Amino acid sequence: DHRDLHSFPTRRSSDLSYTVQDFGKTHFNGKIHTVDFEKHPEWIGIFEKNLDPVRIISELELLLNTSINTATDLLFFDEIQVAPKAIMSLRYFYEEMPELHLIAAGSLLEFTMQKISFPVGRVSILNMTPMNFYEFMKNTGKEKLADLLLDKPVRLSDTIHSSLLDSLRQYMFIGGMPECVDLWRNSNSLIEVFKIQNDLMETYRQDFSKYSPYTDKRSLNHVLSSIARNIGHQVKYSSLSEEFTGPTNKKALELLSLARVITRISSASVASHPFENTASEKKFKALIVDIGLMRSLNDLPPDIEYTKNDLLSMYNGALAEQFAGQEFLSSGRDKLYYWTREAKSSSSEVDFILSEKNKIFPVEIKGGASGKLKSMHLLLEKYPHIDTGYVLSTAPYGELREQKLVFLPLYYAYSLAGGQ
Repeated sequence: DHRDLHSFPTRRSSDLSYTVQDFGKTHFNGKIHTVDFEKHPEWIGIFEKNLDPVRIISELELLLNTSINTATDLLFFDEIQVAPKAIMSLRYFYEEMPELHLIAAGSLLEFTMQKISFPVGRVSILNMTPMNFYEFMKNTGKEKLADLLLDKPVRLSDTIHSSLLDSLRQYMFIGGMPECVDLWRNSNSLIEVFKIQNDLMETYRQDFSKYSPYTDKRSLNHVLSSIARNIGHQVKYSSLSEEFTGPTNKKALELLSLARVITRISSASVASHPFENTASEKKFKALIVDIGLMRSLNDLPPDIEYTKNDLLSMYNGALAEQFAGQEFLSSGRDKLYYWTREAKSSSSEVDFILSEKNKIFPVEIKGGASGKLKSMHLLLEKYPHIDTGYVLSTAPYGELREQKLVFLPLYYAYSLAGGQ
């Protein structure tokens, strides 16, 4: 219900603010009243006297120098993590002023909510992800092509297949941050998009000062950069930063995970599910929040990578794995897992394992030759209860049923994960 408060604790605040402001312009004819507690810390005092919604609205009208129509306008509490009493007031806005449309946003809300009485059941908490590939296509004038991504996967014509891969190449560099997508739609300038991405990353780094009570902000920057350079590889705490100890790096990674700047992909067994029951605490990989920001964190020149014909070769395949994981998360999954088996002479790994309707299906990202899918073949042979393995590649749709394999173009990742 859009009348409930929706709190978005998972993304860079200024980009989140951009999204909420755009939402207000679109659905409230621009009648949005923003209370930014970080910009105006003195306004926090409004909530200290008591939590009466009528009084609070009356005082906010004076400070904002405008009238707030509680039936038609949108009230936006930004950077609410610095105003714990404002978070507590949400309960009373819900109970005593249910006609009000109210959105609150902030970073590291989990920490603040541990210290206060949070209005459980009266506040809807939504974890926002960047735009996925389908949403990117819908918002850049390719609605018809986008609709194909939600249909049952089939072998498309070579022309349509190539067109979707071309758009996917664009998405891999632009990413799904709303401001970046909006700029691309209006300018078609990658250079300008890259500037916005760099600004976004700088804002992330500035926000690390908010973590200072919990860890060294420099370690956060080191860990984030290290994760971005090692997408697809198993994480070792000691190697995340040579300047800090393993425990310090671990704490930094946990904080970045809690804030959803990065997402852990834990190793788990496919013998049964839920995967969480066998998920490893020590063996995992990681993704960062957005594929476009991943590009900005890497040192390789973007113009060289962008001209490559093979999407799977870009950044040594890291972009493809980041893309797939990001699409899986956008389908509504909170956690991701992969499969690995260590042996004396060799190790085997399948990039992702998903479950849907009591079925387990492994997912590998490869160039497409079935003979090279040794880990996938091993998994399917070892666990006969898994009837199909999926291979995401740049090849058209295909099946090798005798090997229990289905080949899907990479752009079907969202559909594969059950996204609708």
